[in-house]
Amino acid sequence: MLKKTFFQKKAVRIEAAVLAGIIICCCLSITAFSEKCGSIRDKMLRMHVIANSDSAEDQALKLKVRDAVLAAGKEVFDGSVTADEAESKILPQTEELRKAALKTIKNEGYDYDVKITVASEYFSTRTYDNSVTLPAGYYTAVKVIIGEGKGKNWWCVMFPPMCLPAADAECSVEDVLTGGENEIVENGEKYKIKFKIVEWCESLLRKVK
Repeated sequence: MLKKTFFQKKAVRIEAAVLAGIIICCCLSITAFSEKCGSIRDKMLRMHVIANSDSAEDQALKLKVRDAVLAAGKEVFDGSVTADEAESKILPQTEELRKAALKTIKNEGYDYDVKITVASEYFSTRTYDNSVTLPAGYYTAVKVIIGEGKGKNWWCVMFPPMCLPAADAECSVEDVLTGGENEIVENGEKYKIKFKIVEWCESLLRKVK
Protein backbone atom coordinates (compact mmCIF):
# COMPACT_ATOMS: atom_id res chain seq x y z
CA MET A 1 0.00 0.00 0.00
CA LEU A 2 2.82 2.38 0.93
CA LYS A 3 4.67 1.46 -2.28
CA LYS A 4 1.57 2.17 -4.32
CA THR A 5 1.10 5.52 -2.58
CA PHE A 6 4.74 6.43 -3.28
CA PHE A 7 4.38 5.72 -6.99
CA GLN A 8 1.05 7.57 -7.09
CA LYS A 9 2.66 10.65 -5.56
CA LYS A 10 5.57 10.40 -7.95
CA ALA A 11 3.19 10.16 -10.89
CA VAL A 12 1.34 13.23 -9.68
CA ARG A 13 4.62 15.15 -9.41
CA ILE A 14 5.59 14.11 -12.94
CA GLU A 15 2.20 15.16 -14.29
CA ALA A 16 2.50 18.52 -12.50
CA ALA A 17 6.00 19.03 -13.90
CA VAL A 18 4.79 18.20 -17.42
CA LEU A 19 1.83 20.54 -17.06
CA ALA A 20 4.09 23.32 -15.76
CA GLY A 21 6.39 22.77 -18.73
CA ILE A 22 3.50 22.97 -21.16
CA ILE A 23 2.25 26.20 -19.54
CA ILE A 24 5.73 27.74 -19.68
CA CYS A 25 6.12 26.78 -23.35
CA CYS A 26 2.70 28.26 -24.15
CA CYS A 27 3.57 31.49 -22.34
CA LEU A 28 6.89 31.78 -24.18
CA SER A 29 5.14 31.11 -27.48
CA ILE A 30 2.48 33.74 -26.80
CA THR A 31 5.15 36.23 -25.68
CA ALA A 32 7.12 35.73 -28.90
CA PHE A 33 3.92 36.02 -30.95
CA SER A 34 2.92 39.19 -29.09
CA GLU A 35 6.33 40.76 -29.72
CA LYS A 36 6.02 40.08 -33.45
CA CYS A 37 2.50 41.58 -33.40
CA GLY A 38 3.96 44.71 -31.80
CA SER A 39 6.55 44.95 -34.55
CA ILE A 40 3.83 44.54 -37.20
CA ARG A 41 1.80 47.36 -35.64
CA ASP A 42 4.82 49.66 -35.53
CA LYS A 43 5.41 49.27 -39.27
CA MET A 44 1.84 49.89 -40.42
CA LEU A 45 0.22 53.21 -41.34
CA ARG A 46 -3.56 52.98 -41.47
CA MET A 47 -6.41 55.22 -42.56
CA HIS A 48 -9.67 55.34 -40.64
CA VAL A 49 -12.68 57.19 -42.12
CA ILE A 50 -15.70 57.36 -39.81
CA ALA A 51 -19.15 58.28 -41.10
CA ASN A 52 -21.53 60.66 -39.36
CA SER A 53 -24.07 57.85 -38.87
CA ASP A 54 -25.10 54.47 -40.23
CA SER A 55 -27.76 55.88 -42.56
CA ALA A 56 -27.37 54.92 -46.20
CA GLU A 57 -26.80 58.56 -47.12
CA ASP A 58 -24.05 59.09 -44.55
CA GLN A 59 -22.36 55.83 -45.47
CA ALA A 60 -22.34 56.84 -49.16
CA LEU A 61 -20.99 60.25 -48.20
CA LYS A 62 -18.21 58.60 -46.20
CA LEU A 63 -16.83 56.94 -49.32
CA LYS A 64 -16.98 60.17 -51.32
CA VAL A 65 -15.10 61.99 -48.56
CA ARG A 66 -12.56 59.19 -48.50
CA ASP A 67 -11.99 59.56 -52.25
CA ALA A 68 -11.66 63.33 -51.94
CA VAL A 69 -9.10 63.08 -49.14
CA LEU A 70 -7.06 60.46 -50.99
CA ALA A 71 -7.10 62.55 -54.17
CA ALA A 72 -6.13 65.75 -52.36
CA GLY A 73 -3.30 63.96 -50.59
CA LYS A 74 -2.10 61.81 -53.49
CA GLU A 75 1.51 62.86 -52.91
CA VAL A 76 1.51 61.56 -49.33
CA PHE A 77 -0.87 58.67 -49.95
CA ASP A 78 1.26 57.12 -52.70
CA GLY A 79 2.45 54.27 -50.51
CA SER A 80 5.83 55.80 -49.74
CA VAL A 81 5.12 57.48 -46.38
CA THR A 82 5.92 55.16 -43.49
CA ALA A 83 4.29 55.12 -40.06
CA ASP A 84 7.35 56.88 -38.60
CA GLU A 85 7.09 59.64 -41.22
CA ALA A 86 3.33 60.12 -41.00
CA GLU A 87 3.33 62.87 -38.40
CA SER A 88 5.99 64.97 -40.13
CA LYS A 89 4.73 64.48 -43.70
CA ILE A 90 0.96 64.11 -43.41
CA LEU A 91 0.10 66.25 -40.39
CA PRO A 92 1.13 69.51 -42.16
CA GLN A 93 -1.28 68.58 -44.99
CA THR A 94 -4.33 67.96 -42.81
CA GLU A 95 -5.84 71.41 -43.35
CA GLU A 96 -5.75 71.00 -47.12
CA LEU A 97 -7.19 67.51 -46.76
CA ARG A 98 -9.92 68.91 -44.53
CA LYS A 99 -10.81 71.58 -47.09
CA ALA A 100 -11.19 68.91 -49.77
CA ALA A 101 -13.43 66.88 -47.48
CA LEU A 102 -15.58 69.89 -46.58
CA LYS A 103 -15.98 70.83 -50.23
CA THR A 104 -17.23 67.35 -51.05
CA ILE A 105 -19.63 67.39 -48.11
CA LYS A 106 -21.02 70.78 -49.14
CA ASN A 107 -21.38 69.69 -52.77
CA GLU A 108 -23.40 66.70 -51.58
CA GLY A 109 -25.78 69.00 -49.70
CA TYR A 110 -24.58 68.47 -46.12
CA ASP A 111 -23.08 70.81 -43.54
CA TYR A 112 -21.08 68.33 -41.44
CA ASP A 113 -17.76 69.36 -40.01
CA VAL A 114 -14.67 67.19 -40.50
CA LYS A 115 -11.76 66.46 -38.21
CA ILE A 116 -8.55 64.95 -39.57
CA THR A 117 -5.72 63.83 -37.31
CA VAL A 118 -2.62 61.66 -37.34
CA ALA A 119 -2.59 59.74 -34.09
CA SER A 120 -2.22 56.41 -32.35
CA GLU A 121 -5.54 54.65 -32.91
CA TYR A 122 -6.78 51.36 -31.45
CA PHE A 123 -7.99 48.69 -33.89
CA SER A 124 -9.41 45.27 -33.12
CA THR A 125 -8.13 42.24 -35.05
CA ARG A 126 -9.00 42.81 -38.70
CA THR A 127 -8.66 40.73 -41.86
CA TYR A 128 -8.15 42.69 -45.07
CA ASP A 129 -9.35 41.33 -48.40
CA ASN A 130 -9.62 37.82 -46.89
CA SER A 131 -5.84 37.48 -47.09
CA VAL A 132 -4.03 39.59 -44.48
CA THR A 133 -4.90 39.55 -40.77
CA LEU A 134 -3.65 42.42 -38.62
CA PRO A 135 -3.37 41.98 -34.85
CA ALA A 136 -5.34 44.13 -32.43
CA GLY A 137 -3.64 47.09 -30.82
CA TYR A 138 -2.57 50.67 -31.42
CA TYR A 139 -1.48 51.75 -34.90
CA THR A 140 -0.42 55.08 -36.33
CA ALA A 141 -3.46 56.18 -38.31
CA VAL A 142 -4.78 59.03 -40.40
CA LYS A 143 -8.21 59.48 -38.84
CA VAL A 144 -11.03 61.26 -40.68
CA ILE A 145 -14.13 61.92 -38.58
CA ILE A 146 -17.23 63.17 -40.42
CA GLY A 147 -19.80 65.07 -38.35
CA GLU A 148 -20.71 63.14 -35.19
CA GLY A 149 -18.50 60.24 -36.19
CA LYS A 150 -21.04 57.68 -34.97
CA GLY A 151 -21.32 55.57 -38.11
CA LYS A 152 -19.52 52.53 -39.44
CA ASN A 153 -16.00 53.19 -40.61
CA TRP A 154 -13.88 52.47 -43.64
CA TRP A 155 -10.30 51.50 -42.97
CA CYS A 156 -7.26 50.57 -44.97
CA VAL A 157 -3.50 50.17 -44.69
CA MET A 158 -1.68 52.99 -46.45
CA PHE A 159 1.81 51.66 -45.68
CA PRO A 160 2.70 49.16 -46.81
CA PRO A 161 0.08 49.99 -49.46
CA MET A 162 -2.92 47.68 -49.47
CA CYS A 163 -5.58 49.91 -51.04
CA LEU A 164 -5.97 52.37 -53.90
CA PRO A 165 -4.42 54.68 -54.90
CA ALA A 166 -1.41 53.52 -52.90
CA ALA A 167 -1.74 49.96 -54.21
CA ASP A 168 0.25 50.86 -57.34
CA ALA A 169 3.36 51.65 -55.31
CA GLU A 170 6.38 49.37 -55.55
CA CYS A 171 6.54 48.64 -51.81
CA SER A 172 4.57 45.59 -50.63
CA VAL A 173 3.74 43.91 -47.34
CA GLU A 174 6.46 41.32 -47.97
CA ASP A 175 9.02 44.11 -48.40
CA VAL A 176 8.18 45.70 -45.04
CA LEU A 177 7.62 42.74 -42.72
CA THR A 178 10.12 40.04 -41.78
CA GLY A 179 9.55 36.42 -42.71
CA GLY A 180 8.08 35.60 -39.29
CA GLU A 181 5.81 38.64 -39.39
CA ASN A 182 4.59 37.77 -42.89
CA GLU A 183 3.85 34.24 -41.70
CA ILE A 184 1.56 35.69 -39.02
CA VAL A 185 -0.42 38.15 -41.14
CA GLU A 186 -0.86 35.75 -44.06
CA ASN A 187 -2.14 32.84 -41.95
CA GLY A 188 -4.93 34.30 -39.85
CA GLU A 189 -6.80 31.03 -39.35
CA LYS A 190 -3.66 29.23 -38.22
CA TYR A 191 -3.05 31.82 -35.49
CA LYS A 192 -6.70 32.49 -34.67
CA ILE A 193 -6.38 31.59 -30.97
CA LYS A 194 -3.19 33.59 -30.53
CA PHE A 195 -4.81 36.59 -32.24
CA LYS A 196 -7.68 36.29 -29.74
CA ILE A 197 -5.26 36.20 -26.80
CA VAL A 198 -3.37 39.25 -28.09
CA GLU A 199 -6.65 41.11 -28.61
CA TRP A 200 -7.74 40.25 -25.07
CA CYS A 201 -4.43 41.51 -23.66
CA GLU A 202 -4.52 44.68 -25.76
CA SER A 203 -8.11 45.34 -24.66
CA LEU A 204 -7.07 45.12 -21.02
CA LEU A 205 -4.17 47.50 -21.62
CA ARG A 206 -6.53 49.87 -23.41
CA LYS A 207 -8.82 49.98 -20.36
CA VAL A 208 -6.01 50.93 -17.99
CA LYS A 209 -4.55 53.64 -20.23
